[in-house]
Amino acid sequence: MGKTVLVIGGGGREHAIVDAISRSPQVEKIYCAPGNAGIALQAECVAIKDTDVEALKAFAVEKGVDLTVVGPEVSLAAGVADAFRAAGLRIYGPGKAAATIEASKDFAKALMAKYNVPTAAYRTFDKYEEALEYVKKGSFPVVLKYDGLAAGKGVVIPETLEEADATLKDMLLDDCFGHGKVVVEEFLTGPEFSFMCFVNGKEVYPMELSQDHKRAYEGDKGPNTGGMGAYSPLPFITPADYEEAMEKVMKPVAAAMVAEGCPFTGTLYGGLMKTADGVKVIEFNCRFGDPETEVVLPRLESDIYDVFSAIADGTAMPELKWSEKATMGFVMASKGYPGSYEKGFAIKGLDTLPEGVRVFHMGTKSAADGFVTAGGRVLMVVASGKDLKEAHDKALAAVESIECENLFYRRDIGWRVM
Repeated sequence: MGKTVLVIGGGGREHAIVDAISRSPQVEKIYCAPGNAGIALQAECVAIKDTDVEALKAFAVEKGVDLTVVGPEVSLAAGVADAFRAAGLRIYGPGKAAATIEASKDFAKALMAKYNVPTAAYRTFDKYEEALEYVKKGSFPVVLKYDGLAAGKGVVIPETLEEADATLKDMLLDDCFGHGKVVVEEFLTGPEFSFMCFVNGKEVYPMELSQDHKRAYEGDKGPNTGGMGAYSPLPFITPADYEEAMEKVMKPVAAAMVAEGCPFTGTLYGGLMKTADGVKVIEFNCRFGDPETEVVLPRLESDIYDVFSAIADGTAMPELKWSEKATMGFVMASKGYPGSYEKGFAIKGLDTLPEGVRVFHMGTKSAADGFVTAGGRVLMVVASGKDLKEAHDKALAAVESIECENLFYRRDIGWRVM
């Protein structure tokens, strides 16, 4: 009998995970809760919220699910991995305590300070007046981070005191993300990169590196988003940079989590920056990045079911084999995103894309004659090529052939290295 897998979540990251699992010869059936219209082409979608821990657990028991893979941070912060393990169910993803590395920026910064992991200088505040006084004494730009989960939008980089004041009021007085604290950080400069690793306690198995594009508009202008595109590999990261990131950041943080009594099991995401003073941490996430997963997992040639199983069971990890090909992906987002936007616009041309182009659905719904927009980020179109230029050109040509009157995208993904 083939294996049955449940994937929790319903965005582009989960579509990429489902797509990778679908390539495993061992897997016969994939469920996705709640999934989306594109995921439904490769898995059976189940109408269960990604934070409804009891319903997810009951479903896994009822369907005899062999392995569950968790996509979103909100599910992990809700304790889904702990509940499944307590019920004797196999699951890939960290427990609630370990997920705090993303759920609390302050926790992550304190952990790095304690274990000498390189990161930006910082202070944490829960009072608006104290935060503002501290910011007034510093330099600009400054980095302001909401302490808790904010769906990738809780970081603001004000250039002026007026902007900083408005942001602090939003976060600490108006509770725009909820009632919480704010981390004030020094502004670092250098190229950012995403380093995702499969982690089992102190054991750290690196994935291929990628770079995300956070700003909404070309030339890295405009507001921060959940990510407008990504590519892999990264020509600007040398073998020495890679070694430094592994030995000074990823391995020490995994060991620190064990020492703190909350060992990490799952995907540890390091949002890192190559500065003039070496590699430094911008943030940690407790799960696969989105949109980075959509360009990294297509390069994995090993059977991902074996990889997820080894981490879930704490057994020997299979050798990770990666394609030499480059991948690049463009996000197509609703006009107005990351602010308010309209939904329900027809998407045409998805059925005539060239072979070798993958489309991961981020926010779509099924309609009578295809798909319609149903989110801020709607699609991610990914292509591979012998190098980044070829991958870029193939993906962009595919994006340009997709018709929808309410979508926009950046044409310059990978512009710094092209």
